[in-house]
Amino acid sequence: MTDLAARVELDPAYQGAGYDPLDVRNLLTDEVAQRRETGYDVDDLVTEANATDPSDRAAVLALVDRMEDAERTEPWAFEEPTPLEEIRAAVGELPGAEPVDSARRADRIHAAWLGRIAGCNLGKPVELGDYWTVERIADYLRLTDSYPLTDYFVKLDPQPAEFEFRDNWPQTTRGNVRGSARDDDIDYAILCLHLQERYGDRLTPEDVGREWKLLLPIEQTYTAERAAYINLVEGVPVPRTATRRNPYREWIGALIRADVFGFVHAGDPWGAASRSYQDAALSHVANGIYGEMWSAALVASAFVSADAEEAVRRSLAVVPPKSRLAEAIQRVLALHEQRVTWEEALADIRAVYGHYSWVHTINHAAAVVAALLWADGDFTTAVGRVVMSGWDTDSNGATVGSVAGVLSGTAGLPARLIDPLENRTRSALFGFDNSVISDLADRTVRLAESARG
Repeated sequence: MTDLAARVELDPAYQGAGYDPLDVRNLLTDEVAQRRETGYDVDDLVTEANATDPSDRAAVLALVDRMEDAERTEPWAFEEPTPLEEIRAAVGELPGAEPVDSARRADRIHAAWLGRIAGCNLGKPVELGDYWTVERIADYLRLTDSYPLTDYFVKLDPQPAEFEFRDNWPQTTRGNVRGSARDDDIDYAILCLHLQERYGDRLTPEDVGREWKLLLPIEQTYTAERAAYINLVEGVPVPRTATRRNPYREWIGALIRADVFGFVHAGDPWGAASRSYQDAALSHVANGIYGEMWSAALVASAFVSADAEEAVRRSLAVVPPKSRLAEAIQRVLALHEQRVTWEEALADIRAVYGHYSWVHTINHAAAVVAALLWADGDFTTAVGRVVMSGWDTDSNGATVGSVAGVLSGTAGLPARLIDPLENRTRSALFGFDNSVISDLADRTVRLAESARG
């Protein structure tokens, strides 16, 4: 690999506020990172960028576009296809579908919806991975006598200056949760349910894009989704929407949209994964797509697995085996086999995958797997540990909440996390605000029953 010290560094003037594709400085900075993470040499373009005025939008966009012609100058150890037929060929033998008892399926779907929404709210106050590090989260939990995390975060009065919560804290901290707060991790789950009700197995990426424009405000989308949305509005065709000026195409955005595909196709990991591909392909490529396929398969597998480890191993069957995502998941499974502690596993994950953005697919999938494997079947431990892992805490809390909810059923959900949700959730989706959670679950059950014929 190229010596990192020898790379040309991008001028700090390109650092924008956040990861917003509407800011060309972000586009260039983040495209450089994406290209380098995937083995491309962009030093010459970085040199040009450093001689370009960052406020010259046209010039900066031209540099971003030219990065598509970058080449790998050294061998690349991974095989990471994007087309579905190539992914299908890479995974080899497909996992089979297994039947799920209808009563069990209904209960587990209800538990998964509640678990997803509770896990999301649990992580929302500390969803800022560059600031709320593992160490800062642990320090705050100890300060509030709530380590390890088993309940919503405590809000102090006054709040210490070195522990600044996100602005959603009035709706997501202990004693303040009265119904679920709005969040994109919940919006996409509701939207996924709507997509499957409307389109079923006929769903295409074009359908997904059409529904985004109808129902989802662009200011409530982020990173890859916002980049794809901009492309849709500008008339860019699918699948070019996923690649044009979209440096976030392997980030976590698709992974968080997967769960309801797994609910509907309970016991059928490939069925869930292949349907979720149609959603992911609008905005993501390679590991970004695998993240959604894997998450859908993980949820589907949990319905027919004895424990989290079995579900994780089943879900791996839909991930190209020579991809970086597969390598990361296999690494965490190996750590579990070695019987290291969760803390040791998390330290390893952060050391090996911490160079990725705190909103990337690969590091987050590893954290999700670790939280599930080391929870010993306990819902609260699983969601608490994944939030304590830092990075994108609400997204990971939601994903783990879904899987752990399927594994535990409604009987395994803690009242202290579930009851404050009051069976309702806010949503930015047009026409879906104040959705009743049990209604979302009942609709999903009906879809799952029809999918089984």
